[in-house]
Amino acid sequence: MSATFIKLYEENPEQHKIDEIVKVLRNGGVIIYPTDTVYGIGCDFSNAKAVQRVCQIKQIKPQSLSFICYDLSEISSYVKNLSTPVFKVMKKALPGPFTFILNSTSNVPKALNAKRKTVGIRIPDNNIPRHIVHELGNPIITTSIHDEDEIVEYSTDPELIYEKYQNLVDIVIDGGYGSNVASTVVNCANDEFEIVREGLGDLDLYI
Repeated sequence: MSATFIKLYEENPEQHKIDEIVKVLRNGGVIIYPTDTVYGIGCDFSNAKAVQRVCQIKQIKPQSLSFICYDLSEISSYVKNLSTPVFKVMKKALPGPFTFILNSTSNVPKALNAKRKTVGIRIPDNNIPRHIVHELGNPIITTSIHDEDEIVEYSTDPELIYEKYQNLVDIVIDGGYGSNVASTVVNCANDEFEIVREGLGDLDLYI
């Protein structure tokens, strides 16, 4: 059965469509959605079977996954030992094109952190995934849609993404063309700002 293709506008995501997406996520579905950087693929982070499905589609291990929160008030449930300097930078930089690697609490599902003590947190500057997370009441997994093309690393056209993934996922959200530059990954687990991957976000603007 082919995935449902849903058009959403970031400025004002339609509530009935958000409700439809959330219902699918609560039933263990996998979705593809826009962010403030590249398109992502994910699921409810608390559903172990759905997490495994995402990993099979992407051919990755669960420990390499990050997740999206609605805002900074949510992250205290999932991260610990967050220093004041790191929090201040995150407060200025988020929502934005960053993934912050932080020390995780036991509230992070074992499927995500069984072999590590850190987790990647995203709060994208895009209303679509944030509205979904807010309505769901749980973070959603986020991992980028990669392209096999040697020149174009990330797919940006939602219709082409749908053609490729329609038989692998349950919903593809068309939120317009995405960026082809991923988020900047910053490791703050040791209270320092270590750039793991240069991406769209410029951390120097916030330090």
